[in-house]
Amino acid sequence: MTETIIAVDLGGTRVRAALLNTRMEILKREETLTDDERGLDATLATIKNLIYSVLPDDRQGLLGIGICAPGPLNPITGVVVSPPNLKGWHNVPLADILNTEFKLPVYVGNDANVAGLAEAILGAANGFRHVIYITVSTGIGSGIITDGRMLLGVQGLGAEAGHIVMIVDGRVSTLEKESAGPALARKAVARIEAGEPTVMRELVGGDLSKVSGATVGEAARQGDQVALEIVREGGRILGMGMTSLLHLFNPEILVFGGGVSKLGDLLFDPMLSAIKETTIDTAYWRDLKVVQAGLGENVGLIGAACLVPTRGGVEDIRDVRASLWAEEHN
Repeated sequence: MTETIIAVDLGGTRVRAALLNTRMEILKREETLTDDERGLDATLATIKNLIYSVLPDDRQGLLGIGICAPGPLNPITGVVVSPPNLKGWHNVPLADILNTEFKLPVYVGNDANVAGLAEAILGAANGFRHVIYITVSTGIGSGIITDGRMLLGVQGLGAEAGHIVMIVDGRVSTLEKESAGPALARKAVARIEAGEPTVMRELVGGDLSKVSGATVGEAARQGDQVALEIVREGGRILGMGMTSLLHLFNPEILVFGGGVSKLGDLLFDPMLSAIKETTIDTAYWRDLKVVQAGLGENVGLIGAACLVPTRGGVEDIRDVRASLWAEEHN
């Protein structure tokens, strides 16, 4: 009997569902627009229909359903609390709804948490037991694996590294508000409006409302000094946030995903310099590995699938890796 898993990646723009085997190989995959303007019931119907479209003929070997969803959510109760990019969703008991429909175990996880779980089991952090995954994009999300288990907290709300509080220029701010894509864009607009020479104005055709983190990144790659300074500052602040995480969790590896992370060394060099400057001892970074995420656009689906054998991230990832290794050698 072939054992399989259903994975769902619920996003503000698209919903994807897939059937995977226990080696986390995608056997069948479907997707459609979320179209949450139609309301909660319509979106739930879309999710159910996608799951039905990938159900295997033999349901006896189906182990369960894993769902990657935007937070805030409670992975322990399976309730999606109030995601800002899903209209009409408030305290939705998604796990119970799908369990009633499909009569299968259902596990729900925060999108950054499950990405971290996937990278730790199959991706760039495979083989490590102390992992911090950071996604730097329009926001900063994180997933933390400590001693082989996903960090959740009492209500499943832990590991929100993007909301580390810091004082910047006398203001109370957060890591996300200072280093994510919109922060880079905000700083770029301020400097353009101050009259500093930069190619960023030309890149957006003079329409400053179109300046984004991607704009800053493109200008930095072209060697634009203003953009480079903004990226360096963002990298330095990101590095100080990482220092807090290194001091708290002492990981073996940092894995970075998200669009801003694709700046590579332009972002990571000042980040690493800040880490070396602000940690209390070289032991925190001397053997630390810093890598880019390895699973690409399917990380949400793979991570959602990984929720099933780990029972929502509660079980040790060592057991999942061992079963994957055994499958590969059968």
